[in-house]
Amino acid sequence: MSTLKTLVVLAPQPDPQHITDIAHLAEAPHLDHPGADIVRMRGAKAERRQEVIALCHRHGYDAAYIDNGKHLGDFRLLVSDMDSTLINIECIDEIADIKGIKPQVAEITERAMRGELDFSAALQERVALLAGLPESALEQVYRERLRLNPGAEQLLSACRRLGIKTLLVSGGFTYFTDRLKADYGLDYAYANQLEIVDGRLTGRLSGEIIDAVAKKQLLMATRSALKLKPEQVMAVGDGANDLPMLQEAGTGVAYHAKPRVSAAADIAIEHGGLDAILQLYH
Repeated sequence: MSTLKTLVVLAPQPDPQHITDIAHLAEAPHLDHPGADIVRMRGAKAERRQEVIALCHRHGYDAAYIDNGKHLGDFRLLVSDMDSTLINIECIDEIADIKGIKPQVAEITERAMRGELDFSAALQERVALLAGLPESALEQVYRERLRLNPGAEQLLSACRRLGIKTLLVSGGFTYFTDRLKADYGLDYAYANQLEIVDGRLTGRLSGEIIDAVAKKQLLMATRSALKLKPEQVMAVGDGANDLPMLQEAGTGVAYHAKPRVSAAADIAIEHGGLDAILQLYH
């Protein structure tokens, strides 16, 4: 017996023929157009889900199969990665740029995010290259280069309004997660601690490394502390080290992610901003 869901297509300036073709492939009998750029196809069958989503992406549309009647307010915890997910940069690459070694560090970052390198080893290798930088370089990156990704502020605002707790969990650094937590009213934030002595980075980390396993465990611990069911948790990320937490969440969202992450997630946002989540669950 097939499970019927609502296929939500986010289609800025939609082509009517595209929408017709998508509805036909999804075998969706009912089309709702609440907005010019949002099309809801109620009663869509999920058997051809991958084909349908691929067709939407080819047309430049984001799309997802949503449980009938489910709204954002049904989630009680939003877990998000930081670098290239909530924010627009990889902080470690921008710190390296101040030292003039961004290409070397960025290449390691890219391979780690694709899952080609052991995350912990790759992180320690990159941090070692930052030795000697003044702590002020972190402030410079936060002030001059770090911005929230499109739609992030709207998503966080909606979470506050709906009473959804927010957990920022990052393989990056506490300097940035703590600042974001304070500036944007996040409930929880965890990341790696850079060792700083006499105002300079030593090239080492303090404490345990926040890797893929730790991210998943932090999600599970927070879910347990809040006494939530898995389906009440949404997680958002972009890299290979986010996969375990995306799969542990009731709904895993890949945001402009590496291909293997998008393929494994429940929802893949490839074109829009983080406010696409609000549109999908409106």
